[in-house]
Amino acid sequence: MMLLASGVNFGFTASLRHLVGISGGFLIMLLAVGLGLGQVFIEYPVAHEAMKWAGALYMIYLAWRIAQSGKPDSRDTTISDLGPMGFWSAAAFQWINPKAWVMAVGYFSTYVPSGGGFAYVAMASFIFAGINLPACGVWALMGQHLRRFLTDDLYFKMFNLTMAGLLVASIIPAFISPSSS
Repeated sequence: MMLLASGVNFGFTASLRHLVGISGGFLIMLLAVGLGLGQVFIEYPVAHEAMKWAGALYMIYLAWRIAQSGKPDSRDTTISDLGPMGFWSAAAFQWINPKAWVMAVGYFSTYVPSGGGFAYVAMASFIFAGINLPACGVWALMGQHLRRFLTDDLYFKMFNLTMAGLLVASIIPAFISPSSS
């Protein structure tokens, strides 16, 4: 949602730092999880809970910024004044993004056998990150192309409100216990 909104609000080229930051931060997270950091959440559930809440609050803040923004060419924008998320912000965001942790831990627990050593963890991490980069790029590129259809201020505002709502909705699964289904 964030890359789609960034593509619409700033275009693909301006969103590249955001895109590469996500992929770079996620690669480092994958390496860390593959080398055992994911075990911290098993041994210290309070760390997982704190990360989940911090990530959710930050995602709500980002959703608010998206919802408050106007068309890039208008003067009363919030998000456009600040520009797209930069490389370091996007990379750091992965560390409090509950969905990124679920993907990283799930990837290693499902697809990567334990005890493979650093070379195996590195190879698996680079494969996942190599798939992640173009997949994320598609979202920013779709946003840039969708931008052509959002010429009316009302349509642009509706798009940003929808993206903000979907970003907040994407947090909900992180707070639903698997045992409650």
